[in-house]
Amino acid sequence: MKFIWNRILPITALSILLIGCAGVKYPTYYTLNLSSVPDPPPPKTATSSVAIRQFRSVEYLRGGPIVYRSSPEQIGYYAYHRWAVDPRNVVTNSIAERLRAQGMFADVRLYDGHSDPDYILSGRLEKLEEIDDAKRVRVEVGLSAQLVDTRSGKTVWANSASESCGVDQRSVSAVVAEMSHTMDRAIQSLLSSLSLPAMQASN
Repeated sequence: MKFIWNRILPITALSILLIGCAGVKYPTYYTLNLSSVPDPPPPKTATSSVAIRQFRSVEYLRGGPIVYRSSPEQIGYYAYHRWAVDPRNVVTNSIAERLRAQGMFADVRLYDGHSDPDYILSGRLEKLEEIDDAKRVRVEVGLSAQLVDTRSGKTVWANSASESCGVDQRSVSAVVAEMSHTMDRAIQSLLSSLSLPAMQASN
């Protein structure tokens, strides 16, 4: 009898393990896929430098589960659909690339606390959500930013932008794809008013 149990117990344990593994569901990971920008033009008259701080956000947008709302008061999370990269990092890097492409500044870099730039740009990811209602699914994106002159401590530029768009397909991958397109438009709108004349006028 002992011999039989020595054979049965390992087989039973293996069967339980295999059944348990078959029922495991693993998350699917996503990232914002923002448009690439052309290489920056050779600097001409630009002499100023700017450092960009990582964009801030409310805690539930800092990576992890993708957020959806079924009402203005209720926040839901997809248990098995998550961000692979913190959206704040994607937005911050995209804004840095776009400022380099504009050629407005001689030097554009991410803020590290050690350099001494002429300006510091900081901002906030206000919204990055799927909105569900009885009629349709849409995404909402919101950004705000400000530029500070490090010599005077004065804010020389500030702007905000929000974009919303419907989603044709009811799937998380379609939602994330539309979030990417909508974020592109929001970043373009946010930076549209940033120019040397506007900065000089504020000074």
